[in-house]
Amino acid sequence: MKRISASFLPPIAFTDRTKTPMYRQLYDWFRQAILDGRMRPGQRVPSTRALAAELKISRIPVLGAYEQLLAEGYFETFVGAGTCVASSIPYDSPSAVAVKAKVRKGIHETAEKPGVQYIRPRRMSYRGAALARVLPQSWLDNLGAFRVSLPALDHFPIGVWSKLVAQHSRRPAKGIMAYGGPMGYMPFREAIAEYLGTVRGVRCEPSQILVTTGSQQALQLSAQVLLDPEDRVCIEEPGYTGARQAFLTAAAQLIPVRVDHDGMNVEQMVRRDGRGRAARAVYVTPSHQYPLGMTMSATRRMLLLNWAARSGAWIIEDDYDSEYRFGSYPIAALQGMDADARVIYIGTFSKVMFPALRLGYVVVPKDLVRAFAAARDTADGFSSTLYQAMMTDFIRDGHFARHIRRMRMLYMNRRRALVKAIDAQMGDMLEVIGAEAGMHLVALLPPGTNDVAISKHAARMGISAMPLSSCYLKPPVSSGLVLGYGGANEQQIRDGIRKLRMIVQSAPAVRNAV
Repeated sequence: MKRISASFLPPIAFTDRTKTPMYRQLYDWFRQAILDGRMRPGQRVPSTRALAAELKISRIPVLGAYEQLLAEGYFETFVGAGTCVASSIPYDSPSAVAVKAKVRKGIHETAEKPGVQYIRPRRMSYRGAALARVLPQSWLDNLGAFRVSLPALDHFPIGVWSKLVAQHSRRPAKGIMAYGGPMGYMPFREAIAEYLGTVRGVRCEPSQILVTTGSQQALQLSAQVLLDPEDRVCIEEPGYTGARQAFLTAAAQLIPVRVDHDGMNVEQMVRRDGRGRAARAVYVTPSHQYPLGMTMSATRRMLLLNWAARSGAWIIEDDYDSEYRFGSYPIAALQGMDADARVIYIGTFSKVMFPALRLGYVVVPKDLVRAFAAARDTADGFSSTLYQAMMTDFIRDGHFARHIRRMRMLYMNRRRALVKAIDAQMGDMLEVIGAEAGMHLVALLPPGTNDVAISKHAARMGISAMPLSSCYLKPPVSSGLVLGYGGANEQQIRDGIRKLRMIVQSAPAVRNAV
């Protein structure tokens, strides 16, 4: 190959105000010059001695830069010819190829906007494009009033938890420190199965419990195992946006089904499927519908189970906060009524413990266990065995049950404080709906109010108020706010409602500003 003279070397400049060592700056300059095509394959570079003299620097950083470039294959040496840019470097550098690709895609400048380049969107998968359309949720940026799904972290028994951390960390068993199985730590799965059978009426064995990093991973695994692209999934309308996103990653077709005072309208769903295009799965929150809060009636539960058995469809039951029911005992899980093993039951410890714990679980029908285990192993292997061991003791020593009892009373009082504050300050602006359960309520806004605009304005004032319209797949029937009260004390609740009142009063201005 013809050698190009070193006299064509572009000028080199150093930055004195950076902490980057001089050898690294020199290395970065040569590497970028090669990638940009300013230095060509076979082009000679000055000797280390000559370049050091020309730049008026020590020869040591030049030697360091050249050694790195030789090691990475950007430079090569020839007997009698010195050091050159490697001949194996393509003539079309990555930067040059990218520029040509942009030209082919129609990048151009205009006289009105010189220097502004326009390019068609770069290709991504259908799933990626669908997820990219999900709007930023600015109402999740704040903690306190009225962040949805945030528990009362200041009332968590940190003393008990710290002792368990110390106990398991002081001399951890090898099994806790090594790789874990994808289904989870068996003592933890046994504790979960015992708890679910006693408290939630779930019928399962420990071998059916798969430990996840939370309910969202459980939804993603369910979508991966159960759904093919374009499969139809019936979802509640309004419903949980996280479930929609999980099913979109499987390229499923989402079919919204309206909810009323008895939960999902199963009769409507069955009539629709009677036309010949049966759904592969249905996603429900029967114990405490998200976000509106009603409980699915016994009649609809039986209709749903009968439909699933006849059609061979799957029911994904998300039991996200059923522990907190104030007016009666917790509602038994739909899974406990299932005689045909059609229900995949999902639960989480994020709300009853703390979100950063990252522990949830799926109760999997026996014939699906192997597929779910393989999907989990492919995803991220396993959940922290150390935290699973600590949670096992927390449950079996009675701390978990005591914590739930205390939090049930606390959340009941905080809900009452929120309803009282709304009645006193915003009784003419908000209508509270939803059963007395869980860690949030829904407050309907006056007709025509832009709840997204309200939420964005509230976020700027430090208030997390989720817009009800974000829970709809189709154009929303009502506008409102989903207000979490679990992580806010009574003073924060009163202050938050006072700020919301001012924001809603200025709703026309907010609508015009967004």
